[in-house]
Amino acid sequence: MMVDKELSDFKTMVAGVLADQWGTATSAESGDLGKLWQVAAQQGWYELASSNAVGAVVAAMQELGAVACPLPLFDGFVAVRLLTGNDEVIADIERGALRVLVTHQEEVSAPEASYLEGAAHASHVLAITSDPARAVLRPITSVEPMPGLAQPPWSNAQLGEPVLSVAVDQSHLNEAMSLMRLGLAARAMAAARRAQEMAVEHAKVRHQFGRPIGSFGAVQQRIASCHIDLGAGDHLLAEAWRGCEAGAEDAGLSVAIFTEHACSAAPRVQFGAHHTLAATGYFEEHEAPWLFRRVHADIVRLALYPSTQGDVADQLVELNVSLPAFATTAVGDEFRGVVREFLAANPSHMGQLILADDHELTAKVAERGWLGFAWPLEHGGREATIAEQVILNEEATYHGAGLVKALSSVTLLGNSILWHGSPEQKHKFLPLVRQGKMRFCLGYSEPEAGSDLASMKTSAVRDGGHWVINGQKLWTTGGDTADWVWLAVRTDPNAQPRHAGITIFLVPMDTPGITVQQHRALSGEISCSVFYDDVRIPDSARVGEVNGGWAVITDALAGERITMGGIAAALHRQLDDLLDLVRTDVAGTVGRRGSARRKRLATVAVAIQATRALVVAAIGATGDGNGGGRLEAPMAGVLGGETAEEFGEAALDILGPRGALADTGHFEYALRLSVMYVVGGGTNDVQRGIIARLVGLPR
Repeated sequence: MMVDKELSDFKTMVAGVLADQWGTATSAESGDLGKLWQVAAQQGWYELASSNAVGAVVAAMQELGAVACPLPLFDGFVAVRLLTGNDEVIADIERGALRVLVTHQEEVSAPEASYLEGAAHASHVLAITSDPARAVLRPITSVEPMPGLAQPPWSNAQLGEPVLSVAVDQSHLNEAMSLMRLGLAARAMAAARRAQEMAVEHAKVRHQFGRPIGSFGAVQQRIASCHIDLGAGDHLLAEAWRGCEAGAEDAGLSVAIFTEHACSAAPRVQFGAHHTLAATGYFEEHEAPWLFRRVHADIVRLALYPSTQGDVADQLVELNVSLPAFATTAVGDEFRGVVREFLAANPSHMGQLILADDHELTAKVAERGWLGFAWPLEHGGREATIAEQVILNEEATYHGAGLVKALSSVTLLGNSILWHGSPEQKHKFLPLVRQGKMRFCLGYSEPEAGSDLASMKTSAVRDGGHWVINGQKLWTTGGDTADWVWLAVRTDPNAQPRHAGITIFLVPMDTPGITVQQHRALSGEISCSVFYDDVRIPDSARVGEVNGGWAVITDALAGERITMGGIAAALHRQLDDLLDLVRTDVAGTVGRRGSARRKRLATVAVAIQATRALVVAAIGATGDGNGGGRLEAPMAGVLGGETAEEFGEAALDILGPRGALADTGHFEYALRLSVMYVVGGGTNDVQRGIIARLVGLPR
């Protein structure tokens, strides 16, 4: 195994060797794979199995994918693992004297093997059979090309008599199939990533209709969607190979999740890149056609290595397991245990997903000092880590604890008051937040300013030591019960840029001139239109500098990186609840292996795990203190919202009519609520635009 620096150095070395010995993806038709195999053996790439360096082999496969090279590196890795104890054979594999390909066959005595990559340069095939479970090493006697999609073409090989046959136990059989699938999927995703990188660069410089095509909304949306697929894939892949290296019990499920993601994401990204490159990337002097072949060839070859444990849905349903947990810090693991123990001893009675607070539970949480526990000691906190903040939100959401408002008051108001509030405001409001008694609503959106907050028109005009506010706010959730409104208004109508003239006020909702009009949302939740007619407030209600409200808003919205962990946790809980129902009647819900409903279940399970992976990445980047997480956060938000909608529909499809009944669970409610995850806090279309700009596309 390698540490991060060693892994990075190894990946750089592999890239350098490939640049010298192979070239770019355009070499797929003419590259000397035999010579590269020899150099790879000399460089020690085939010795990685002896040190269990799964991550290093994955890193090499990614570099191979980027240049559309089919070097069968994982074949050698798996062969060495299966032939443990046969030292002479292993030594020959490691030094390149025995060039082995791994395939799966139904019968031990099968005289040939098909769809092989690199067979013209190989010497042997290691055929794995499941019944009986054996690994049989046989020489290649002749090779016949199989022209088609793959380039270089696959081959059909005639095999000689076995030279070695070993029994394989079930765990090693499972591992071998998982590793072969992992390598192919990793290479396919890397090829798609290279195509995406070229598409992004093309979109920056290619002009149509007098402007870069990267400024067109459709192109930005497509590139952002592809970037989400790739980002989620990166983190799912890392979890998979780390689990394999550690020998984790759920490593097989992690690999299945990543490969399932790659099966849909890699071709989708590759097609997206071609659509952006257009005719430029359609001709073979460009790398894209060769990457296209590599992506689809690797994905279709996954079928040659069937998972002995079944696909994602099979494992979740039949093994009675949940989605694998993500690694965290020792402090985080310890705190998660404490929170779970507390919630088990103090169950909430508010019901799953209900967006209301359990006042008794809130008081107990406040007594433990968990509200605002990341704050400095002088303000009642204990400087808790961001991991602990995320864990509290996740566990509260997963267990249906009625702490939604109390926790959001910390992240959306308390932190901003701590950073921008006056001493008097800190003295008055921070204790309320710590006690879970800060009943508030957000006054952001307006009739002409939803996601585009810089366009807000509600005004505040200074009148001596006071301000006079006029305007209207929409979609003010909780406006009917709140004591305070966190209100963004325009104090300089001529400011440039537009967001420069905004100021934040914390206003009592019973102030004369405020009128509240209630609306019931699709979820059943009450949201409000709030009208401000000559509302007069003192300057002491202002939070932060005059015309400095954008910084306050930005800091408040940064808290969403903590609360979005709750969205992922809500999806995780919904999946676990669905699995509980499915397991009581497998035949009547998802049916046998290979059914369309099992496929639907697997798809949403993978999307939920991908969302969780992006959340973990966003939080980890934020916790580094270097302004990280700017890209992962909106990616997690987009994927989480769309996964919520997809899951809601899938649950009803799997359960049938009873899934639409309130007493079956919370599935129909979750479906109704899911729309808000997409449109609330900035629509996914807007978030994709942000992602596009973060990867370098022009406005």
